Amino acid sequence: MAVFIDTHSHVDFEEIQTDFDGVLTRCKEVGVEKIIIPDVTQEDTPRVIELAEKYDNLYAMVGIHPSEAQKWNDTSYDYFKNLASHPKVVGIGEIGLDYYWDKSFNDVQQEVLTKQIELAKEVKKPICIHDRDAHADTLKILKETNAKEVGVVLHCFSGSVEFMQECIKEGFYIALGGVVTFKNAIKPQEVAKAVPLDRLFLETDAPYLTPTPHRGETNFPYYIPLIAEHIANLKGIAIEKVAEATTKNAKEFWKI
Repeated sequence: MAVFIDTHSHVDFEEIQTDFDGVLTRCKEVGVEKIIIPDVTQEDTPRVIELAEKYDNLYAMVGIHPSEAQKWNDTSYDYFKNLASHPKVVGIGEIGLDYYWDKSFNDVQQEVLTKQIELAKEVKKPICIHDRDAHADTLKILKETNAKEVGVVLHCFSGSVEFMQECIKEGFYIALGGVVTFKNAIKPQEVAKAVPLDRLFLETDAPYLTPTPHRGETNFPYYIPLIAEHIANLKGIAIEKVAEATTKNAKEFWKI
């Protein structure tokens, strides 16, 4: 059986916790071997780490999501720094820029992203980037801070093939999820065809962005094979090749 890693799944959220042991059983049945849980706010961090501690195949990231950047305070840097040494904390994320909902605090988002990249470099942990409608500023900050020093993955990649190629030149990884299965998602599908296998991660972003044919329902990490199959079809290769490459990439990047 093909083996997969869901590199970005909010399994701490209520929608997935309702029958979590059942979710993990289904993951095992379809070959989803490991799951990485991103952090959103400082309030969520203990819950994320607790889950990673409880299950051998779960891992945590710590950090503040760009939409929550205004919650960053004087204690945040040291708080995350102390937690980053935890054996189940594998990265800093999800951090980044999101200009989609509210542009009124873009400057705060940029400042908090820069601080969290500095933190990642200090603790020597890779970075998971959330970039929505902010490609130019995201890339600029990642370059200026030399973030590639610790490793960067662009989660839920939404840029063009040209932007993807710029990111790969910097040594970054590209993570694709359920959006690639959407009928009208031309750009992500073009990226899926063009991205080299050795730069690709799979993710669900559960409980959001559920792949076809379950679109509109709650997303779960056991839908990873649907995403992998769609990417394999776009590339004209076997799903086993996608599974093998993406699992190898994730294990090496996250050191899991």
